Amino acid sequence: MITTSGARTGLPLPFPRFDEASRAVLEFLHEKLGFKLWMITRIEGNDWIVLSSESHGYGIQAGDVFAWSDSFCSRMVQGLGPNFAPDSDAVSAYAAAPIGRQVPIRSYVGVPLTRFDGSLFGTLCAIDPEPQAASLEGEMALVHLVGRLLATVLDEELRAQEQARRLERIEAEADRDALTGACNRRGWERMLAAEEERCRRYGHPAGVVIVDLDGLKETNDRGGHAAGDRLLRTAAAALRTTCRDSDVIARLGGDEFAILAVEAGGEATERLAGRLASALAATGVRASVGWACRRPAQSIGAAVEEADARMYQAKHSPGRQGS
Repeated sequence: MITTSGARTGLPLPFPRFDEASRAVLEFLHEKLGFKLWMITRIEGNDWIVLSSESHGYGIQAGDVFAWSDSFCSRMVQGLGPNFAPDSDAVSAYAAAPIGRQVPIRSYVGVPLTRFDGSLFGTLCAIDPEPQAASLEGEMALVHLVGRLLATVLDEELRAQEQARRLERIEAEADRDALTGACNRRGWERMLAAEEERCRRYGHPAGVVIVDLDGLKETNDRGGHAAGDRLLRTAAAALRTTCRDSDVIARLGGDEFAILAVEAGGEATERLAGRLASALAATGVRASVGWACRRPAQSIGAAVEEADARMYQAKHSPGRQGS
């Protein structure tokens, strides 16, 4: 079934979310056109992330990740192969694609999912281990139309998510650290949970930076807690001026801060960590910094642990003085 029905009227209701619409569309396309595997995917760097699947024998499910450069879809997007290949072995670009050595493919359908700004989000695609009838070419107008409709729903939902993030930040005012103005640990955990749900649903990347101030105890011992408070406020101000408005800054404990870099991949998160270290040093704040990026098959929580381990390693590396 493609629609849901109202409990009282029996009339079809809109799908409440993109992922539910996606699953219904994939089921419909499988029933109408065949193919043993239909997928909606997200492209992030060279990660080709499965967001939804209708799999019959392939065992591929949401959350699986393949190399984008290995895929038929990457070649389709580049114009090296057609949207429909009833016998993919007859298309040189597809026959040479490494994905064909990972899973059995003899036929292929694929269309891009493009956002309103022209950027490529991912693909709607299908494969089968057997060649398909060439007559299915007549159904490609339907696949293109469905892809455009899904992309429209997706773009509107992603815009709504931006509004949701802003609302979450307003609501998080009650979870602020009074001294620094950063989120406290409770606010941090709430923001992480909300962003993890977006990452899981849309394939968004996310980065984490952990900052531990060096020498807070010594500052407190020398100048009293007022001096330590000034150090914490100075550090928080440096973090705010370096991060984007969309990023989340939190004070997790006495001398530890964390930053959630929203929709930032590995390179962007690494650059942010470098800028933060430089900004802190420029204000006279010594700190140890670690960073990590959420992997599609893992959670943001795993990235937090990895970033914390890197920070600890930096703090205790030769030539460094801890707090």
